[in-house]
Amino acid sequence: MFSRNPARNGDPVTPTRIRGGLVIDGTGAPARRADVDIHGGRITAIEAPADRGDANRGATAGAGERVIDATGLVVCPGFVDMHAHADLALIREPDRLSAVSQGVTTEVIGQDGLSYAPITPAAATDLHGRIRGWNGDLPDGGITWTSVPEFLERVSGAAVNVAYLAPHGTLRLLVMGTEQRPATPTELDRMAGLLADALAGGAVGMSTGLTYVPALFADDGELTRLCEVVAAHGGYYAPHHRSYGAGAIEAYAECLDLGRRTGVAVHLTHAHLSYALNRGRAPELLALVDAALADGVDVTLDSYPYIVGSSYLHSALPSFLQQRSVDEIVELLARPDVRDDLVERLERRGTTGSHGVPVDWSRVVIGSATDASLPGLSIAELAQRRGVRAIDAYCDVLISERLGAMCLVHEGDEVNLRTILSHPRQCAGSDGLLAGQRPHPRAFGTFARYLGEYSRDLGLVPLELMIHKMTALPAGRIGLADRGVLAVGAAADVVCFDPATVADRATFDQPRRTAVGIQHVLVNGEPVLTDTQPTGARPGRAVTNREAA
Repeated sequence: MFSRNPARNGDPVTPTRIRGGLVIDGTGAPARRADVDIHGGRITAIEAPADRGDANRGATAGAGERVIDATGLVVCPGFVDMHAHADLALIREPDRLSAVSQGVTTEVIGQDGLSYAPITPAAATDLHGRIRGWNGDLPDGGITWTSVPEFLERVSGAAVNVAYLAPHGTLRLLVMGTEQRPATPTELDRMAGLLADALAGGAVGMSTGLTYVPALFADDGELTRLCEVVAAHGGYYAPHHRSYGAGAIEAYAECLDLGRRTGVAVHLTHAHLSYALNRGRAPELLALVDAALADGVDVTLDSYPYIVGSSYLHSALPSFLQQRSVDEIVELLARPDVRDDLVERLERRGTTGSHGVPVDWSRVVIGSATDASLPGLSIAELAQRRGVRAIDAYCDVLISERLGAMCLVHEGDEVNLRTILSHPRQCAGSDGLLAGQRPHPRAFGTFARYLGEYSRDLGLVPLELMIHKMTALPAGRIGLADRGVLAVGAAADVVCFDPATVADRATFDQPRRTAVGIQHVLVNGEPVLTDTQPTGARPGRAVTNREAA
């Protein structure tokens, strides 16, 4: 079923035996007692202890063998984070503590249509200025790559594997800048060519961010053409669609219709329905998904198990500002007439960036900023402290931080979240943002929270199916034929966790607290977490949907 080629991660890996655990293989099948043998980065045997001639050896290692005692633990495939924002963190922080501490062994980056490959030196400065709040500072040496293969080489060699989505917004930025108009046929040809090169170079699909400049300006013809390219390369389309508030249902429908017309597989990223006007509407979204599935569209979706969202603070600005350079935006935000206009646009009407909903500044909390006095304050609280209008406090922060601040938006709905989470085509994705003092706790807590609160404590999804949502289902979406399951010949990405104690500990006040209950994590057969402690090993590599099965 699987390739038996050894993992391509350097020196041979010590043979490993995981003994005495409860194996949940990722397929949704019932748990069973079994030992798991690993060699050369691959699973070589999965056998019940009674079937083994050496069953009585317990946790004693043979010569040259590593033994992990998994008594009382679940042994399952490594978790796949379908929506990671570790694009630069993989370079700056290759030990990837936020990932391995909660059992993640593969991260999918290049999300929301804005990432760092393909890129040019000229575009890199503008791009990073826009998304610095997502990614933090550039790594030492800056951006030294231009192509997708070069970028994948740069992010390889971290503690976890990485898969990459070609970012539509970046492609548009390279071809058209931030102009608000349809692409010409020549420009569309150039974007399609860049996308084809990215997919041939290792990208597993294409993401887009249809509330972010410049992807915001893409019309249906542009998206259709590019989705046809993705489909031709066997990839998938991962849209951050046009609205998560007013017009959300219509925005989801647009994405699913692209799947119908082009044949592209569709993965709805961070799928949720927020704001008061969408309470109780999750069944409408899932009815759209089910109808598309019935029509033959290959649909999956991911979500994080929190009702608070997060993005860069300037995301709520209207497009006529967003399409300008960072310097120009900062200059315009200082003007009283611009601020007066923003009162109307943001507080009374809402913008694409606020998903068509008027902004409630008491629900917008600063998550990170260079000014250490700001994180944890809502814009309304900051305005009150300073004795100014909310719009003035907002603009002042954007100016002083040069658009680098992050925010948390408290507009979610728990009933919608649980309804979406229960759908059989829903996968886990953290949408983890790692920059600044108070990032969203989902970066450190998502997967443990799914296992602890939503599966064990609430009983919303049985454990075998919850693990399926975190392993085989997302791996299949990406096209990773040898990951996401425990089977002989599969890549040895493995997690051992305590089902009775696994829980998230990250909070909005302490967002970098690691989860509990995740005991051991192996990536390509090499331990990256042992007895809850990081090992410092970095066996991860770039993975694609074209590896031999």
